[in-house]
Amino acid sequence: MANTLNGKNVLILSTNYGTETSELIEPLNYLKDHGAQVTVAAQTSEPIATLAGDKKLSTEVDPDTTISAVDASGYDAVVVPGGTLNADSLRIDSDAQGIVQSFAEDGKIVAMICHAPWLLVNSGLAKGKTLTSYHTLSQDITNAGGNWVDQEVKVCPANGYRLITSRSPADLDAFNSAIEETLTSKA
Repeated sequence: MANTLNGKNVLILSTNYGTETSELIEPLNYLKDHGAQVTVAAQTSEPIATLAGDKKLSTEVDPDTTISAVDASGYDAVVVPGGTLNADSLRIDSDAQGIVQSFAEDGKIVAMICHAPWLLVNSGLAKGKTLTSYHTLSQDITNAGGNWVDQEVKVCPANGYRLITSRSPADLDAFNSAIEETLTSKA
């Protein structure tokens, strides 16, 4: 793999139970394979128990730190995987909300897939953004002032930060590529 992301620091946020397996593992591996330094932060230091298809217990991932210990200033981007249980818990986690708000305020990259944009909604960051997600979130996003679109991947630069969103695990190739392209662009 090309080391296109050398020197880039990426944070992945997750709960310790319910994250969609592929939406955590595939971006993690893709970013590392392309040279990024990746830190996985979870709510506790216990292993992250991921779920395949929101149902079947799957791969465990050891977090590098806790969400409450994260200093957002050291990262270029934050990636938030989906999984219904993961996203529903993260959306009400004040530390996770503060992290994505900090990334947005600093004009950094925020990348979310599937159900993860619930965190964007609860953080007050959906207003004025055009984004995609799992289709069941469309009304939540619209009610929060966002413009929901049904696309494989959407990159939105509105409101001073770049938001990358995708709908589901089927869109992971496009999602990962968009993160890489956005991290390496000069915009």
